[in-house]
Order: sequence, then C-alpha cells, then structure tokens
Amino acid sequence: MAMVETHVSAHESVAGRYRPMEVAHRETNRVSWYGEDMIDERPCLLTQVTLPAAPDGEGAGRITAGIRRTTDVMVLLCPTRVAPVVDAVEEAGTLWTVTDWIDGTPLGQLLAQQGTFHYVRAARIGLELLDILESAHSEGITHGELSPGQVFVRDQGGIVLTGFGLAGATLAPRITAPSYASPEQARDERIGPAADLWALGAILYTLVEGHPPFRDRGRPEATLKGVDLLPMRGPSRAGPLAQVVQGLLRKNSRERLTRPVVRESLTRILNDDPYADRDPVPLPRLRRAFDAVRGAGTTWSGRGMAAGTALAVGTVTVAVLAATHQLPGTETSAATSPSPLPSASASVGTPGENVDGHAYSPSATPSPTSPASPSASASASVSASPSVTASPSPTASALPAGFRVFKAPQGFSVALPKGWKVVDTQQVSDAYRVTFGAPGDPRTLAVTYSTQAGPDPVAIWRDDVLPGLKQTEGFQQIGDIQATTYQGDKAADLEWFSGTGDDRVRTLGRGFLIGGGRSFSLRWTTPADEWNDAANRQALQTFFKTFRR
Repeated sequence: MAMVETHVSAHESVAGRYRPMEVAHRETNRVSWYGEDMIDERPCLLTQVTLPAAPDGEGAGRITAGIRRTTDVMVLLCPTRVAPVVDAVEEAGTLWTVTDWIDGTPLGQLLAQQGTFHYVRAARIGLELLDILESAHSEGITHGELSPGQVFVRDQGGIVLTGFGLAGATLAPRITAPSYASPEQARDERIGPAADLWALGAILYTLVEGHPPFRDRGRPEATLKGVDLLPMRGPSRAGPLAQVVQGLLRKNSRERLTRPVVRESLTRILNDDPYADRDPVPLPRLRRAFDAVRGAGTTWSGRGMAAGTALAVGTVTVAVLAATHQLPGTETSAATSPSPLPSASASVGTPGENVDGHAYSPSATPSPTSPASPSASASASVSASPSVTASPSPTASALPAGFRVFKAPQGFSVALPKGWKVVDTQQVSDAYRVTFGAPGDPRTLAVTYSTQAGPDPVAIWRDDVLPGLKQTEGFQQIGDIQATTYQGDKAADLEWFSGTGDDRVRTLGRGFLIGGGRSFSLRWTTPADEWNDAANRQALQTFFKTFRR
C-alpha cells in the first residue's frame, strides 16, 4: 500500500460533478479537500483514499454502499456530530466520499497551526469523541480509521466526526493513517471497540505531545510494524491526562481502559480545572478558505453554506433571561417555566451507568424535603436519571417504539414520543425556549438556550432560578442541586414539585454550559404521582440520550 498521491489538481472534477479546490488536510493515505458540488452550487468536503487494489465494479459498489449505510446509521445516532455522506464514488482505484460542508477545521490542521493543546482542551475533545464512539459501539459499529484528519472542530465549538464505514470495506488492515492503528490492526486481526479506544488514546497523545505515539515510517507496512512491536515513549506534557493516555495505549486490547473509566477520568480533569483551556487560538473558518480559493466573479448561491452553519451559530439566548423573569411565561407553573444554563448531547452509557455517567440503582420516589436535607439530596440524585439499559440507543430502528427524532429550526434535535410537537415557542432578544407536548398529555419537555450564562451551573440554579421558582404555587424542592457533567460539559440538576391537588407536577431540570457564556437546559415535567412510571422514565432517558445541539 503506497502513500496516496493527489490524482487530481484543483478545479478538475470528480464524477463530473464535484470539484476539489484546496487541500484541507493530508494523512498517509488520505487527502481531504475543500470542494464544490457544481450541480447544486454548494460547498462540500471531499475525501480521497487510494484503495489497496483497484476493485472491480461489484467490489467498488460494495465499498461505497457500506460507507453510506454505516454513516446513515451514525447520523441517526449522533445528528450534528457525524458528517452525513451525500455521495461515494470510485474512480480508477481511488475512493471519493462527499460529505456536507462542515463549518470547522480538521484537528490535524489545527495541530499543524497551533502545536500542542492544553491537556484540559484535549480532555474536552476526548469526551466528545467518546460520546460518539459509545453510540457507535452500542450498535456494533467500529470506526476503525479514527485519526486527527477525521475530526473537525467547529468554529463555534464541538466536533464533527467523519470516516465511518471504511474499516472492513477492504482487505487492508489500515487504510488511511497507520500511525493511529491499533496493534491488532497492525497484525491484521479482527478488530472491535478496543481498536477505537486505542485510536482515541493516540489522538489524545498527539494533542498534548504534538506528534503521534508511533511515528510515520514512510511506508504503511513499516509504520504498522512499529505500532505492533516497538515500545512507546511515555507522554511528557500530558499532566493528569498521562494515565488515561497510557491506559488506552496498552498493546493488549483486553488490558485497555474501559469507556466508563475513561469518561470518569476525563470528566475529573475538566472538573478540576474547567477553564484552563478557555483562551485557545481562534480557529480559521472553512468559509474563508472556500471563498479564498473560489475567487471573486464566480456565482454562488450560498444555500449549502447556510445549511452547514445553521447548527453551529446560535441566534438567540434564554436561560438568564428566564431566570430573571424577562422571558414571557416565566411566572407560570413548573410545567412550562424556563430553565437556566446547560449543554447538549447526551452520551450513550454502558450497563451499570446512567446517562450522565454516574452509577444508578432503582429507588423509590424521594420524599420532598428542604434543600438542607442531605439524605433527600442523595435520593433525588439517584432518581434524576433513569438507567441507560432500560431502552435502546437512538437509531431509527433502535429508538423506543413510537419515538422519532425532531430537528428544531433553532438548531438542536431530540427524539420525541409519537404525537408530540412544539406547543409553545418564546423568544426575547438573544434567548429562546421551545416547549414540546401533545394534546391531552400533561407531560412537557422544555428546551432553553442562553448566551449569557455564568460560569457555575449550580450557582445559576441557586441564585438565578430558585428565587423565582419559590414564588410558584406549591413549590417544594427535592434534595440539593446536584453538580454533574452532561456530554462532557459542566452541568447541574435541580428537581422540584409545584402545583396542588390533581395539578401537582414534578420537574427535573438539567442545565449545562457549552462555553462562551452559552448554555442549554432541559426541563422534564410529569404529574407528580406518575413520575416513576416506566414510560416516563423511558422518555426522560431517551431525551437525555438523544438531545444534540
């Protein structure tokens, strides 16, 4: 397998439709291009991989179909965090995959421009990758080609992953980036989730050290041999991340750290020093790169760009306004009251974990107490998040029966029960709240977004939200405010009763920060005496697992 060569130059077309325009990132056997779909007049990303042997028509069809099929499943699992493949073609032994435009920069390009990353920033990226990998592994999907060139860092925060479906599509043990192959891949053995965990460790190593743990030796075969046989030099710049990296980069796949242990370790690093990485070098935007290479004087519709950035750029805010009663409807009951802070995209847990990564064991509904009761706090914490093992993961076929993914025009998505729709949308200045429900169904889910959140989610609930909630009829707090993490973001939960008699309801609010003063919150409200019904616990779990920003 020889190093990939650029078989096209800028402005030559692929499949008579796609025009590569500028190289975004290059790896051993893979080149990413900023490109244009000349028929639809929109920007796109092109990935060029030289296949180990020129396949016949049937073989090429199997490869491209497999890539599209696997990616479609992953897009359902992780909307907004896995790049949809809109086309895949083979030309003269070269595989081209075409994805939607991503308003961000390849991680490999950022490394080349910025050098090493602070270990906290590396841990933040690692948690986001772990979220996606957990979703994939829960469906029996192994990425198998994970490398810095497959990870795009959005200009507004968050990552997008590409490259699903290539592993196993050919007989090659590792096609694109041998330096990030696991030892079992280097030996051409059957791979599974452990190979992705190795690659995650190799990426974290590269982020803090500035180079992969096993260097490129010019020929893929030589690089793979080094991965398999040579010892690794321990990281010197990783700080508290060193143990995670070394635990993931164990040659024996059975000895590598498990996902729950990795999540706990990375989360601890963020909690211990959450703002150490808050001043990164500004990211170059692909839009500017595209405009630069495209040049002036060529027509451009902009339709694709608008679609590509809709999820990345927030237009309004809400948590702080809601907390200070500047948002319409703030004086109403807990069923529709806005929530403060928070972030967005629940991770798929593993058996024995709940959706925020903490141990879960079923318990009875906690009795309402004052905020000062520590026993109530512990009980409320347990009941706040249902066990992940209670329902399937969010693919089109694996979502709980009757649920479907709803994509909101505001840019977030979440799986909702059958018949649910938007029942109320409120917006003031840079704040919005979208409430979901169904006719005749007393339950509601409210999603709130803000760009003016403070740095501590616990303090936001305590200082900004609780004073207003306490004025609500029948309000009774359940336990203490619980600091937690959600999809790698700093978060906090508050639970309470409100209303009286037949109208008494119970609400769980989860607020989470997503950086730059931006936040989300999710508020789930049910009749108080139906809180622990199996359908309601399944619904809450599904909301937390499928919410994406």
